Amino acid sequence: MSENLSPQTTYSISDLSKEFDITTRSIRFYEDQGLLKPKRRGQTRIYGLKDRVRLKLILRGKRLGFSLAETRRLFELYDADKNSSSQLHTMLDLVEDKKSSLQQQMDDIKVVLMELNSAEQQCRAALEKQQS
Repeated sequence: MSENLSPQTTYSISDLSKEFDITTRSIRFYEDQGLLKPKRRGQTRIYGLKDRVRLKLILRGKRLGFSLAETRRLFELYDADKNSSSQLHTMLDLVEDKKSSLQQQMDDIKVVLMELNSAEQQCRAALEKQQS
């Protein structure tokens, strides 16, 4: 009794849903957006390894703050340029833009925190005055 150790090459929508802990509706949405292109057997979607990898990249991009449009752009570049040179340059540009945006958000948060700390100190001082 030998086990088949070859990797799975096709997946159902529920396989991917379970593996990536997302809803089947999300997967269908990514398909509607043109990010995934499963084959069909009647009404059944058959996802391949390429779809699985793309789904993983979509979710990673989402976690890193990339829009679906940015992810789609990267996929289109990869499909057009298999050596991925232009894709890598575009990815570097997107990463730099995202880092810059996050840095600005961090700076904005620091300013808001300083303002909140100041307001808190003023409120505490006013309460102490009222109590004495």
